[in-house]
Amino acid sequence: MRVNELYRSLPSVDRLLGDPRVVALAAQHGHDAVVELARTVLDDYRAAIERTSTLPEVAVVDAVVARAAGLRTSLRRVVNATGVIIHTNLGRAPLSREALEAMERVGAGYSNLEFDVEEGERGSRFAHLDAILCRVTGADAGIAVNNNASALLLALAALCAGREVVISRGQLVEIGGGFRIPDVMRQSGATLVEVGTTNRTYVRDYAQAIGERTAAILRVHASNFRVVGFTETATLAELAALAHEHSLVMIDDLGSGALLDTRRYGLAEEPLVQDSLAAGADVTLFSGDKLLGGPQAGVAVGRRTAIDAMRRHPLARAVRLDKTAIAGLAATLQHYARGEAEQAVPVWRMIAEPPEALGRRARRWSRACGAHGEAAPSQSTVGGGSLPGAELPTVVCSVRPPRGDADGFAAALRGADPPIVARIHEGRVLLDPRTVDPREDRHVESTLRALLDGDGAGASGAVPRDEGDGAGR
Repeated sequence: MRVNELYRSLPSVDRLLGDPRVVALAAQHGHDAVVELARTVLDDYRAAIERTSTLPEVAVVDAVVARAAGLRTSLRRVVNATGVIIHTNLGRAPLSREALEAMERVGAGYSNLEFDVEEGERGSRFAHLDAILCRVTGADAGIAVNNNASALLLALAALCAGREVVISRGQLVEIGGGFRIPDVMRQSGATLVEVGTTNRTYVRDYAQAIGERTAAILRVHASNFRVVGFTETATLAELAALAHEHSLVMIDDLGSGALLDTRRYGLAEEPLVQDSLAAGADVTLFSGDKLLGGPQAGVAVGRRTAIDAMRRHPLARAVRLDKTAIAGLAATLQHYARGEAEQAVPVWRMIAEPPEALGRRARRWSRACGAHGEAAPSQSTVGGGSLPGAELPTVVCSVRPPRGDADGFAAALRGADPPIVARIHEGRVLLDPRTVDPREDRHVESTLRALLDGDGAGASGAVPRDEGDGAGR
């Protein structure tokens, strides 16, 4: 076929727009965006013909459909089959149904975010969380900002700027993304005073460092690593007593922020927020989207004078929560207040799920794999900088892909809609039901069946689209 004939074989823009698949794209992404995409694809095909004197093998309409994936919003739902409960890369804690409903209610219209309905005058957004934070933690007051690093920055800026903060060298941790506690502290205007050694720090080390410019003692919980062996650490109660003896502020950064006893679920002990306050902390800091199981937030609870100083600081406006996050966090905290967190908060529901129930689901998934899958014992992890090294017994669907291509099969799973993210171990692809909402099981099974049908790992390139209601938790 001559070059001119190849050019004439290309469809017009109008003809492309009349294809049912492209019509559907226009309804989803907008007419103008799809018109521009069709023109771009046609230009690329003309350039390919000019360059090679051949027509690309992929049909033009198929190319338009494939490239339309770039038009959708990049942030989307995925199915977490990794077994890592608080997976930072996958958005950390999934939210409860009540939290999502609360966020939708205030996000769909106007709200009393900074308005006192009874008095008919300006109110404070911080007031919406104060009472419930006090109720579930036993604190005098509470405030929430956009993450725990912000909470620490705000506490130091409001309570310690221009003065010294004493901290153990063993607690100068990196909190993820390359951000380190010393860097955060320097931005606050406080001066860092390191005491002790990496593995052993005594109360006397803190005492010897206290001087006229000292404002606070800071303890940072090692929530994402463990130091074992020849170690010594001063207790929070000892540090709080020392701080108060010298009229200093005791700040305790817990990181994960557990409100339930992790030992009940066969896990290592994670310090409780309530225990931190009871031990004498003036300000206790923790995350909202880790073990608490709510939206991204950094929470500070403690003495009212300290929390009020944080609220009044100019930085509080820069790191404040928006209305939907406040609503979601308040609804999550209500689960704890009502004693239903284990059933209602997805993180705790996953932690509490017994292996027997997980085994039943893993076996169903394995049956969808035919000869390529089997249910096998394994371990889930908490993740998210919480309980380092702690594992929970689980049962996974273990898939040995055709031709042993574990990487390719894992990639094919990620090609589903929504993507399914699994883990690879010793040439097998493992899917852990602990971190998969039961409403997503049908999508997992149909995807496995489609990819392994006929002893081919998705040879047709077609992976299922979940049309059900399993849109998360």
